[in-house]
Amino acid sequence: MSLPTSYMTGSFSKIPQYFDTMLTAKAPDKFTTKFMADLGFTSSNDRQFVNVLKAIGFLDDAGTPTERYFKFLDQSFSKQMVAEGIKEAYADLFALNTSANKMTKSEVEGKFKTLTNGSKENATISYMASTFINLCGYADWSEAQVLEKKSNENSNNISQESFVDDTEEPKQYNQQVRGFDLNYDIHIHLPATRDQAVYDALFASLAKHIPLK
Repeated sequence: MSLPTSYMTGSFSKIPQYFDTMLTAKAPDKFTTKFMADLGFTSSNDRQFVNVLKAIGFLDDAGTPTERYFKFLDQSFSKQMVAEGIKEAYADLFALNTSANKMTKSEVEGKFKTLTNGSKENATISYMASTFINLCGYADWSEAQVLEKKSNENSNNISQESFVDDTEEPKQYNQQVRGFDLNYDIHIHLPATRDQAVYDALFASLAKHIPLK
């Protein structure tokens, strides 16, 4: 199931602040709770954000920043990277609703209950939904959707070009065939005989039926 088990139990409204503060700092070798504290976030709720960053692909399991994290530090791509991470982490939710980022909290809770087969407590589902909603609120979905559309268009163009090449190939082939000069090599196995008349008759017949140019 592509649905994060990491979530926050409070301080949801601080999620934009976490991201914005990350943009002011150099990526650490390891993103730990101590690094969060160095950024000024010292509460237990703040520390939960480290696992959320792992869930959306900003950190690996060891806490090492990923390529997505480094792209995030380029502020022209920051919120787009967050959107990309959310869509990947919550792939099952977006499979149910491609516009899941626009859903209300109650709608998200309903989908989470379905995806988890009712195995989570209502409080847990609420925490998960609040984490998702606040992550989505920070992300730039317009940029993510534009890039996804361009990617799909490029894929379609490649497919169309392949079909065009297939249909044009016979025409080019036919044009080349019409310009060919065909040559034939004829091999004749002569009979084993000492009668010269047999050979004379054979070559006379060849000259009659296959005239030389």
